[in-house]
Amino acid sequence: YRGMSESALSVPGFAELDDGSAMAYRKAVLLGRFVREEIATTLGTDTATVAGIEQVLSALSLLRPMPGEPDLLVAVSPDAAATDLVGATESHIRELQQAVTDVRTQMRSLLPAYFESRQQRNQTEAIDVISDLSVLQAMLDECGERCRTEVLSAQPGGSRPSPLLTNARRKTLERLERGVRIRHLYQHTVRRDLATTAYVRAVTSSGAEVRTTDELIDRIVVYDREVAFLPEQHVVGRRPGAVVVREPTLVAFVCKVYDHLWAGATQFSADAEDTPEVTDDLKRSIVKLMAQGYKDELVARRLGMSVRTCRRYISQIMLDVEAHSRFQAGVNVAQTGLLDQG
Repeated sequence: YRGMSESALSVPGFAELDDGSAMAYRKAVLLGRFVREEIATTLGTDTATVAGIEQVLSALSLLRPMPGEPDLLVAVSPDAAATDLVGATESHIRELQQAVTDVRTQMRSLLPAYFESRQQRNQTEAIDVISDLSVLQAMLDECGERCRTEVLSAQPGGSRPSPLLTNARRKTLERLERGVRIRHLYQHTVRRDLATTAYVRAVTSSGAEVRTTDELIDRIVVYDREVAFLPEQHVVGRRPGAVVVREPTLVAFVCKVYDHLWAGATQFSADAEDTPEVTDDLKRSIVKLMAQGYKDELVARRLGMSVRTCRRYISQIMLDVEAHSRFQAGVNVAQTGLLDQG
């Protein structure tokens, strides 16, 4: 409100012009002047009330003194009154808008120097270890905003928290609108998670591609096949950060690994039921891990599912091979050649 009439702001009822003031203003327009006695008669009130109305209308610039006759007030059009009230504020807003434009123009002029310097720095800093999660998130956001062509991501494990998916959906849709190709790779177990299914439905309808597989090596995020984020390893006592890889040969290797995983994965359509291939793939993966001597807990962790779900799959496998014990199931699986299928 800077620049707006201080008297207008201080008048009681400024924010809402009451019926009495509106009728007095209308009468003043008809008379060509503000005559207190006639307006008091029209409103059926006393002159003290009319004096208060006169003060309100004057503060709102709806009444002005007649040139040469300062004691005679005449009605002014609402457009002229509004201009008088907010003209200075509008001028100030235009000045601020111009100042914002000037700042943005000056900052954009530095972009070539920024990206050229970053490119030179990237050549010398091929690998960075980022342990601070806030710094890591800032770097991920920056790479996402600068991304021009493609984002690759592999997310092992089961379902993710709904707030994370909500935030990811907003960013993913914004990048898709910019024409960025986005591919997500999950494990089969997310197909039964409602939050993930809703996310997949939203992003695939806008052009993203999503597939699932039985096992994933670890989390991978790659931007424009130039910068790869890999999880920090062997961390104790805190949440792991990430290793940022910019060296072209290493990034190309990570992309080849991702493309290999993608080629063997199954398309995830949020509106379709689980395909039999997905179920069979999971069963084969469980059998292979059990044959390697892994316990139920480790099998579940490797496949991104709960131990309860893993044991339910094991029970189904035992029914499929007509076994009453796990030992018998192993024998029957070997005889049926289930491990050799696929």
